[in-house]
Amino acid sequence: MTESYGPCEFLQLDRPRDAILRVTLNRPHKRNAMSNELRRELFAVLEQADVDDDIRVIVLRGAGRCFSSGYDLTQGSVQDSGERRTPYYTAPGIGYWARHVVEGCFRLWDLAKPLIAQVHGYCLAGGSELAASCDLVYVADDAEIGYPPIRLMSPPDNQVFPWLLGMRRAMEMMLTGDSISGTQAAEWGFANRSFPPDELESAVLDIAERVARVPPPLQQMNKRALHRQMEAMGIRTGIRAGTEVQAQAWFTPEVIAYVAELRKSITGALDQRDGRFGDYRTAGRS
Repeated sequence: MTESYGPCEFLQLDRPRDAILRVTLNRPHKRNAMSNELRRELFAVLEQADVDDDIRVIVLRGAGRCFSSGYDLTQGSVQDSGERRTPYYTAPGIGYWARHVVEGCFRLWDLAKPLIAQVHGYCLAGGSELAASCDLVYVADDAEIGYPPIRLMSPPDNQVFPWLLGMRRAMEMMLTGDSISGTQAAEWGFANRSFPPDELESAVLDIAERVARVPPPLQQMNKRALHRQMEAMGIRTGIRAGTEVQAQAWFTPEVIAYVAELRKSITGALDQRDGRFGDYRTAGRS
């Protein structure tokens, strides 16, 4: 029963099918922007489910019109949002936030139970990092996946795109900040498959049921075997090294100026970032 997980303010929990826990990010009015409080609940629920014998698979999705637009910038700059309010400890100092994000992504990576991302609508910035940290990713054909902060803020906290997309495709995304559709995400390797929006939910549950048929102790070994291969190729070292470059970006004059604007008006700063490109929140504006 989901009641055993305690009350959640920023998540919805349900058991849509046997042995499957579905976790829904529940801030639709904020496009499921991830505040520290939401993240605290999310990690607590996922870690509890990981030792729950009644659960074999976890599905993660977003309420409303999208999966997640990224981190909640209204809680202050993600660089100085307050180490004591974050859901787990990360050593403080320069590059704190990127290191904190990467540690969180590897906390998901190291879960024993399979974690499936069900992505629709916006899957941007930190939302894309959250989805990429899951074991399987299934997306709506018209989902919009990207990392727009590279335009005026910094490279990604979690340099996962080269590992999933390859150098050339990842480079195009990192030099433009443009998004890719769910169909492209599946073709390029960010996602396993894409589905028409009205078929996504049932397709994900069907796949989760198949995953749940493998006994959990063996499933844990199956996950670990693949992860060890990726680690032998350097994924942990590479992604952790990326946090140092991300930290350096925050000291460039353009980023310092942009962060000052962000502190004055988040919506104004986002319009400034994307208005020249005519996409994301500024799409369709003349």
